[in-house]
Parts: sequence; structure tokens; C-alpha cells
Amino acid sequence: MPRPIHPLARALNADLATEGSVIPALLSRKGLRAFFPSKGILGQSAEARQSKINATIGTAFEEDGTPLCMECLEEMVRLPSTAFLYAPSAGIPTLREEWSAMLSRKNPSLAGQIHSLPVVTHALTHGLFVAGQLFLDPRERLILPDLYWDNYELVFEECCGARLRTFRTFQGQHFNVRGLERLVMAAGDKKVVLLNFPNNPTGYTATDEEALEIRDVLLRAAEAGKRLVVILDDAYFGLVYEKGVFRESLFTLLASLHPNLLAVKLDGPTKEDYVWGLRVGFVTYGIKGGTPVHYKALEAKSAGIVRATISSGSNLSQQLLAHAFTCPGYAEQKAAKFATLEARYRRIRNILREHPEYRESFTPMPFNSGYFMCVKPVGVEAETVRQRLLAEYQTGTIVLGGLLRLAFSCVPLTSLDTLFANLHDAIRTLKSQP
Repeated sequence: MPRPIHPLARALNADLATEGSVIPALLSRKGLRAFFPSKGILGQSAEARQSKINATIGTAFEEDGTPLCMECLEEMVRLPSTAFLYAPSAGIPTLREEWSAMLSRKNPSLAGQIHSLPVVTHALTHGLFVAGQLFLDPRERLILPDLYWDNYELVFEECCGARLRTFRTFQGQHFNVRGLERLVMAAGDKKVVLLNFPNNPTGYTATDEEALEIRDVLLRAAEAGKRLVVILDDAYFGLVYEKGVFRESLFTLLASLHPNLLAVKLDGPTKEDYVWGLRVGFVTYGIKGGTPVHYKALEAKSAGIVRATISSGSNLSQQLLAHAFTCPGYAEQKAAKFATLEARYRRIRNILREHPEYRESFTPMPFNSGYFMCVKPVGVEAETVRQRLLAEYQTGTIVLGGLLRLAFSCVPLTSLDTLFANLHDAIRTLKSQP
């Protein structure tokens, strides 16, 4: 006999059901059981926050009431010592509010749309786990393109027990919208979809036209009675190098699209702001007709999973980011880093144009954004090429889905010509062997 659902979870489920919302039907069994322990230690500590004597929380303070921190650490950090204390499980409020404001600045089409306040996760990978726990039951299918980050297998299959159901990523030189449509419109009322733009591993982002086609496919499915959760992995958001490529998040098209579609935006500063080791991410929700009550409940369930897995994210990392986002030089410095990556992207385009002979060795997959591009070796297996590049050319690449992923994000501009020359020579040599 299953354990009864906790009263706090039942209350959140009731909040999600207000206005006849479809959200409760989108939750997994774990999602229905998820809650934030607002009546436990954290809630009681919050009630005592202004007390003259507060003996509630597991932190330590000096006799004068300041955090009990070692000076060797304090002197390395130009932040108040409160940065060494716990952050709230949902994240520090100033950072959540600033990231929400930044979402609107980076995505002007969000103007006038209502969405949840972002909840802080331990980087985007943890956000994926939170989404998996909330919306995927064991053996439930997650629809996504067949060229995907291999960590999805660990997060969704091994940790959540779900199954990946893929469609071919490309149809010719374009994103395979029809492949997505076939799986979304297949039998079954509930569909969970994951889309990742700019894509890892291919470095491809949907064009303006393709983005609208994706929206239309999902709208038709919702209108046909499908209940949809669309998870948007926006890890590389903003790193777009070509005109005609959709520069906003698909969240802008989906967050208020239909009452049957819940958009789940997963993002963070890791790639956007070049802070890979700070491990801060965000999860934000949007659905047509979503109310503050709905969003508060989703935030609470998300914070409950954060609480259950990591207690809370790094306060120090969050404080550093909150400070950086308000620095006068932030935008200019970010633009300079973007220019470094764009210059490498442009050089790759020129290399491919300048060396038509490379087509005999490999076929570039469509790419227009992000950190990566992929090539398909001609006449030889990708893993064989990878090993040859390592052994004979001191050149490292990654094999995913039968392709070689080249991370130009970590290759100096002056080494790109050599990278592709090595790739061409390795394949040509392998093909010449009996």
C-alpha cells in the first residue's frame, strides 16, 4: 500500500489544480509527492529570524553575531561574511529577481508574459534532474533529437528511470520538425519533450522559421488534447553567430502558448557568463493561464527537490553572480568574450570554404551557434578517427552518435587550421590503408 501523500504536498497539488489547470496531470508520482518543508526546521527558523535569541539553525556565529568564519577564507573573498552562510533552498532572492529581469531583457518577446520566479539549482545538470523528478515516471518516454548530450542518459534514464525516445535531428540541412511532430502526435495523452538550442553536440540553433514551426507543431498537439511538458535546455543561450537564427529562447514562444503546455526553462550563467565552476542554474516555468498560485506551488516543489538533494546551492557563488550582474563593466566584458568565440566560428567557416578537398574526408553537420560543431567522417568510423588523432596528431575530439564533436570553444584561433588539417590527414591516411 503506497504511503499517504504529505499534507504539504497535497496543499501544493490543490494550488496547482486551481482554475482547472492541467499541471497536476503533468506531474510524475514523485512530482505529486514533492513539497518544500515549510513547517519543519526551515519554516521554524524563518519564524525565529527576528528573535533576540535565535537557537534554531545549524550555523555558527561569533559573539558579536557575525558569521563564525576563518580569516584565511574571508580575506580571499571581497564579499560580506554572510556569503559563507546557507542560501535559501530556492536561491537568494536578489539573484532570482535579477535573473528574472535579465530573462526579459535578453528575450524582449517575454514582455507582458507571466512566468514563475526562477528557482536556483546546482547548475543546469541539477535542473535537468529536478525536471526529471517532477515530470517523468519510470519507463515514461522523453522525446528529444537523436544528437544529444550524453549526460541526459544518466539523468533521465539511470536516475529517473525514464526512457529516451529520439527522432532524427536533421532533415537535410534543417532541424527535423516533422520528426518531432510524429512523436508528439503519436498515441498517448501526455508527452514530455526536451529541446536544446544551441545544441550540444552539433552547435545548431533553430532558424526563425524553424522555431515558429516547432511552436506550431506543439500548439497543434496541445489543441488536439495532448498534455505537454516542454523542457528547454538553454545552457548555451545567446551564443548565436548568424542572421536568421532564432536569438530568443523558445520559452518566449511556449510560455503562454496553450493551457495544455507547460514550458520549463533550464538555464544559467555557466556558459552564458563563462563561470563553469560556480555551478549555478535556474528553472523557470510558464503556462498559458498560469497564476501566481500555480507558480508559487511549482517553485515550492522545485525547492523541495533542491532541499532533498543538495539542501541549497552555494551562497558564495550566488553572491558573486548577483554582484557581477550589477557591475558597470558586465555587458562590455561579456560582449568581448562572445567576440572571441565568434571569431573562432568565423575562422572555421573560412577554413571549410578554403579547403574543398576536406569534403573527401568529412561532412560538416549544420552548425550556427554555441561551443561546438560536428563532422561525419567519410569512409571510416568516427571512433577510429578519434583514436588516430590522439595517437598520431596529439589532437583530442569527442565521439557522439557516430560523429566527431569539435569544441572550438577551447581551441585557440591560431590552432583551428591545424585541427582541421589533422582531421583531414588522419581520415585520408586511414582510408588509404588496406
